[in-house]
Amino acid sequence: MKVTLLIPTLNEIEGMKSIMPRVKPEWVDQLLVVDGQSTDGTIEFVREKGWPLVIQKKKGMRHAYMEALPFIEGDVILTFSPDGNSIPEIIPECIRKMKEGYDMVIVSRYAEGARSYDDDIITAFGNSLFTTLINLFHGGHYTDAMVIYRAYKKDLISRLNLDKDGSYAFEEKLFQTVVSWEPLLSIRCAKYKFRVADVPGDEPKREGGVRKLQVLRWGAAYMFEVFREIFI
Repeated sequence: MKVTLLIPTLNEIEGMKSIMPRVKPEWVDQLLVVDGQSTDGTIEFVREKGWPLVIQKKKGMRHAYMEALPFIEGDVILTFSPDGNSIPEIIPECIRKMKEGYDMVIVSRYAEGARSYDDDIITAFGNSLFTTLINLFHGGHYTDAMVIYRAYKKDLISRLNLDKDGSYAFEEKLFQTVVSWEPLLSIRCAKYKFRVADVPGDEPKREGGVRKLQVLRWGAAYMFEVFREIFI
């Protein structure tokens, strides 16, 4: 099993300098950074370290993933946030769990023994609500259906049509935003009975940078996906 650690960045220089020294190269087969046109020195820092870098042309997390996809060498993708929210030392455990034969392993902030220190009232409620609805309507058993910190087989992207603009076109146009594919990945893995497991992992407070969360637009788009997927 070959693993690519995929690191999306947008003005994350403080977190990159603090977090990335804790990521050991031997944990994964490829480390790939995809940057959303940072202006704070993140790009220069990545180049200085010699890490493979993709600078995305279209804004938004989904476009970051899609533009990085041709450069991903692993048959497992492990997405990791370098802003301090993802604890690097959990990477090996996440990979070990994937080697047990799972299609996706989620580093859950809400599994027993873990908690989020970055949640506020709104994000805590939203994450709980979406996870509950995905479990209720799509047969999932998630404790955290929304988090970026997860590993999954690369072929799920095409098998679940996550690489098709049509999977997001209506809600993105309706709510004037660009969403990420973690919620839809969780929904469709549950619907089609793929093997999914949790690894408990705290979410520390972010280090530097600015939270990019679009609470109302993303929340509305993801809610639309939850209910649309019942009927297709």
